[in-house]
Amino acid sequence: MLRFFGWRVAGQLPDVPKWVAIGAPHTSNWDFPFMVAASWVMGVRLRWLGKAALFKGPWGGMMKALGGIPVDRTQSNDMVQDMVDWFEKSDHLVVAVPPSGTRAFRDHWKTGFYYIAQQAGVPVGLGILDFKEKAAGFTGLLVPSGDIEKDFEALREFYAPIGAKFADKVNTVQLRPKDP
Repeated sequence: MLRFFGWRVAGQLPDVPKWVAIGAPHTSNWDFPFMVAASWVMGVRLRWLGKAALFKGPWGGMMKALGGIPVDRTQSNDMVQDMVDWFEKSDHLVVAVPPSGTRAFRDHWKTGFYYIAQQAGVPVGLGILDFKEKAAGFTGLLVPSGDIEKDFEALREFYAPIGAKFADKVNTVQLRPKDP
C-alpha cells in the first residue's frame, strides 16, 4: 500500500521489547492505514488506542484484529494504569497512543502516553506520518526523564518539520495551558 501511494518507510524499529508508540501529526483518516502499513513493513505487531466508536458496527472486529484497543473518551477510566499493568504482564508490547487524542485542532497534546511510558519504565517510540515527504515509520526514542516540560520541548523540536495532511489541524506540541 505504501509503495502504491508513493510512500516510504522511515527509520527503524527501536531495539527494545516494550515501548509506547506515538504518531504525529494526526490530522486525517489516512493516518490510520499508513500507520498500519508502515508497522507491518517494519515487522512490529502494533496495538493502538482508538475511540470506542471505531469498534462498533461492521468494522469493530476488523479494528480489533488490526490491534485496536477501544477507549471510552466520555469518562475517566484509569487507562494509564490499565496500560501500565499490561506492560508489566507482557514480554513484548508496543502500544500506539495518539498524543493529540483527536484529528481536530487542539492547543495541546494529551499526556497519557507520557505517563504510561514513565510509569511502565518503557521508552516512547517517535512515530511520524509525514505527508510532505510521504514517509511513515519510527525514527527515534524518548526516555521520559520525569521533567515533562523539558521532554515536551524535545518532542516539539522533533515534530516541528513533519508535514501533516491538513496543516490547519496540527495540534500544538505543548502541555495543556495552566488555568490562571
